[in-house]
Amino acid sequence: MYPIEHIIRIDKKSKMPIYRQIAISIINAIKNGYLKAGDQLPGSRDLADSLNLHRKTVIAAYEELYTQDWISMSPRKRATISESIPNLKASKWEEFSSIHSYDIDFNLPFNQYHDVDHSVEENTVIPDIIIDDGFPDIRLSPISALLKTYRSYVTRTYSIKNANLENPQGTLALREQLVNYLSETRGLIFSKENILITHGAQMSIYLSAQLLLNKKAKIVVAKPNYPKASQTFSNTGAKVLEIGINEKGLKTDELESLCKTTTITAVYVISHHHYPTTVTLSVDRRVHLLELSKQYHFAIIEDDYDFDYHYTTPPYLPLASGGHNGNVIYIGSFSKILGPSIRIGFMVAPKNFIQQCVELRKTIDVGNDAYMQNSLASLIKEGEFTRYFKKAKKFYQERLELLDQLLKKELNKYISYTLPTGGMAVWIKVDKQYPISAIQNLSKLRIKHISKEENAFRFGFASLNEREILQAIHILKDHFIKHQ
Repeated sequence: MYPIEHIIRIDKKSKMPIYRQIAISIINAIKNGYLKAGDQLPGSRDLADSLNLHRKTVIAAYEELYTQDWISMSPRKRATISESIPNLKASKWEEFSSIHSYDIDFNLPFNQYHDVDHSVEENTVIPDIIIDDGFPDIRLSPISALLKTYRSYVTRTYSIKNANLENPQGTLALREQLVNYLSETRGLIFSKENILITHGAQMSIYLSAQLLLNKKAKIVVAKPNYPKASQTFSNTGAKVLEIGINEKGLKTDELESLCKTTTITAVYVISHHHYPTTVTLSVDRRVHLLELSKQYHFAIIEDDYDFDYHYTTPPYLPLASGGHNGNVIYIGSFSKILGPSIRIGFMVAPKNFIQQCVELRKTIDVGNDAYMQNSLASLIKEGEFTRYFKKAKKFYQERLELLDQLLKKELNKYISYTLPTGGMAVWIKVDKQYPISAIQNLSKLRIKHISKEENAFRFGFASLNEREILQAIHILKDHFIKHQ
């Protein structure tokens, strides 16, 4: 038997209790063949002395091992490794002493995804200002009203009984409210069987991709495009084809040329405030896209995540509101209304497609947060959303106008942009002499979305108040001046 004190590893800085570290060390020694069935362990007093620990700590470790049947204990005798443990061949001592199980790579075959961002923002200094890529200001959001309703549902006997029911398609209350809400706001005509509630728009994109695409499929997206959507499509094995985009949105004439030579399975389009460029698909291109879908028999995944905020002109009706022969899968989200941490999205599609999405969804997520969904349904029914929009749109429009003024006044010679008619962000192109990577993480400012290829970034203005917008502009101006 190896010297037990050399087998036990203790890290006093770890949050794991020391007695448990002792127990785990002995378990690992058994698994690695260093300790075998019938081997005696030192007495609790002797082991405590050799490890310079209190005897009660060692006793607690032995009790833990005894409870889990790793060791046997009898009165007046030392603890021994359980006779039921099979004898295992010992590994090299160096392997046991220097490598934890998760310090090495997973060496068995598994599917891998490329171009994944492995950066994790932990233990970093939070700058004074964070420019996101277009989120609502949670200081204005109706989250307080939502959570108040949520708490009331939690305390109701009926709600508690129904909270454990599987609801992979979403609660009936929310689906029924969205049938009315989306009809009034977007002109969509559908029934509760045609809608699936998801954990945000990204889940809807994923489910659609999994059902529509395979290694033989081809899907068309704009260039540049929402990166997570492109990655989701690529992960199915499908070929992702990029076509141009300008101030009128996706270039449907390029799509038509492509359709004449290639069989297209689907087209992904962000109809309002395209990500990242913020342009809106024009009426004539909407009509053209629907005609091409009918003629060449491809699906349209319409991501309308940012429909709700328009300031100077009313929004265009979605592609899904027109005649489309059931070819349009319509995706939306409440994260742009309530806040990014409230993961509630929806998908509207023909019933048979929704049913298959539900079946696929159940393999990874059997249900939804019924309390939260029913709370949201109540807010919609009681008109809380309507009241919120009137207030929020006023604030966001004022912030967009202020940003426009400051960009023209302070940064005009360094940047160029087109002011969007709505949404929560402005797509800003920076002069080529100022590399965009240099301003991504300034000491006092962090920008969430940049494009090195376009030398541009998204300025999410909605989540910043007037003082914060002014501060952000001054930080950017100081940077440009220093690098002239």
